[in-house]
Amino acid sequence: MARKTSKHTSTGPGAEQRHEEQLQGSAGRGDLTGYVLHRAKPHLPPWLTAAGIGVVSLPAHWQWGGSAAAGVGLTLASVALSGATWWAGRTTSSQRRLHSAVTVAAGSAWLTAAALAGPASGPLADLYLMGAPTLALSWNIRMVMRRNPDATGTESVDKGLLEKVGLAKTLLKGAKVEPNRVTVGYQLPPGELVNDDVAKALVRIAGALDVAPNAVRMRPDPESAGRGEIIVVPQDVLKDGSTWPGPSAPGGSIAEPLNVGFYEHGDPLLMWMSGDPAVSRNAMHLLIMGMTGSGKSVSALNALAEILTRRDAIVWGSDPVKVTQTFGPLIGAMDWAALDMASTEAMVSALEAVIPARTAWLAAHGYNQWVPEAAEPRADGSPGVPYLVAWFEEAAKSLREGLDFTGIAQEARSAGVSLVVSMQRASGYQMPTDTRASLGSSWCHGVRDHTDAGFALPEEAIDAGARPEAWKDKKPGYAYLAANGIDQDEWATPTRSHNITADDLTAIVADYAAVRPTIDPVTAKAAAAAAGKLFTDRAARTGHTAPNASLPAPAGGKDLTPVHEDDFDGIDADDFDPEEELPTPAGTLQLANQPATERIAVSPSEAREVMVRLLEQFERDGMETVGPKEFMAYCDQFGRKRGWVSGEIARMVLEGRLAETADTGRYRIVPQLATV
Repeated sequence: MARKTSKHTSTGPGAEQRHEEQLQGSAGRGDLTGYVLHRAKPHLPPWLTAAGIGVVSLPAHWQWGGSAAAGVGLTLASVALSGATWWAGRTTSSQRRLHSAVTVAAGSAWLTAAALAGPASGPLADLYLMGAPTLALSWNIRMVMRRNPDATGTESVDKGLLEKVGLAKTLLKGAKVEPNRVTVGYQLPPGELVNDDVAKALVRIAGALDVAPNAVRMRPDPESAGRGEIIVVPQDVLKDGSTWPGPSAPGGSIAEPLNVGFYEHGDPLLMWMSGDPAVSRNAMHLLIMGMTGSGKSVSALNALAEILTRRDAIVWGSDPVKVTQTFGPLIGAMDWAALDMASTEAMVSALEAVIPARTAWLAAHGYNQWVPEAAEPRADGSPGVPYLVAWFEEAAKSLREGLDFTGIAQEARSAGVSLVVSMQRASGYQMPTDTRASLGSSWCHGVRDHTDAGFALPEEAIDAGARPEAWKDKKPGYAYLAANGIDQDEWATPTRSHNITADDLTAIVADYAAVRPTIDPVTAKAAAAAAGKLFTDRAARTGHTAPNASLPAPAGGKDLTPVHEDDFDGIDADDFDPEEELPTPAGTLQLANQPATERIAVSPSEAREVMVRLLEQFERDGMETVGPKEFMAYCDQFGRKRGWVSGEIARMVLEGRLAETADTGRYRIVPQLATV
């Protein structure tokens, strides 16, 4: 692994070539003697040092022979020199440090003894004749072993760094250097370290290399617990972004990938919505997460722009918080845009009804799951069933209001439905863990901390070096995508969505209107039965024209809408706060057949009376159980929110008019006579 300052030299082909050039340089003579002397040059320093010690011992003995004071001084000098050598070698390998210290200690000890007693006294001469050549040869051998012409890149290229980060004895091999990317294989010492230890050390490696925390990643070998690759990307190549390239497959099938951005290595960022039995890929349910300002909306628009240019997919979108701010001009291309809580609740109910209806149709036509052929017209001329993408922006509000996506996430794939849930923080307080587990795929943008990252990304991505907390909200559009159809090796690779503009989105709506399919009768009928006018009048509620927007209300349905607001004097339904006390209207509140999109102003007591009369009507119609969704279809028209409706239902339970059931959110109607 390359560092800014390295204490060791690689032994690859480049180093070997440089060594040969040094040896084959001009020897000063053209004969054999000159060649031999030239080849011997690199190995002479240890021998010259040994000879120099022997020569120096003669004047040292003449000067200090027999002196006790000199003996003390020379001994202290010998100890100090050996210690200094050990200290100076702290940044080198342990073998080199020990070899250097032993050599200095042996040489200085012999020189001290020779200076005091004489180099030829006792065994000193023999020790010199045996020890000096031995030490010199040991350094020659070390030099020879450092140069391995048969090397395959399996030697460690930076032991010092690995020791510092807790990966001592790790062998680095097969370095691959690309523009702005270095990939190095590693082999951990058997029985001492595993791949999890490398994952824990990635941030420390980034610190040692002085790069961003998420610039160092790993790719473990799936066949080994002790092998893999370390990847270093020192420069941020995503910072300049990219212009939206336009639809990747206009008029194509939703089964083709969506181009929603690009990886840091330059490849396009592709995601697949529908499943493909040929490659064993399931349909995608997607969690989009990231803190405010992290660019979730830009990524969402990239994906929606692609979906809305396909010939066999329709979109249902919900955003009860930002309303039109996120979806913007794309609303005109959606089959259903739910921009308030009442419509969002109706959409969830519609999905619950649509899933079994679509599954039954697919099974009846021989499909185990949705495939592009299912969207084609049948032989008898009847329409097919297009793919359905249900996209919930700002889903935290929907979850707080009691909506449950778990059943949809668990059952929708086989029906040709993809669920997309976007929110800032998918913690257990915000989203049930069963729902989160059922979503399967995640698109994680910048988050506040490592804990938040764990709510979206799988452990494999985090262990491999994914660090969305390094971006926070400073790099909008940066994200990690861990999704069906994407190689797991890419889950920890940073990506960025394209820069898509409002003009691009407007062009999508206008230019591909003829490409987009209309909703099929199977889906429309099931949705209308579950959501009533909130579905059939969906186009009018957003001011856009949607296909099949005028489907009739379900048979046997009821319309208990209050009278038109024009019957009340001087009250503008858009200018009041539904949470405050309101003036008594001049007209009389009554149940009548009026469009569900009209809203009137009523006092709390009048709104409570409407709830009572609605319940009586439900009972007359033969309904046995009710819940907030039945009331909200009407109460929303006079400014009462779900929380108020739930409170009124609780009051009815206390009064004995309703009774709780085993199903959460469903209440049994207690017959009127039983309350008398």
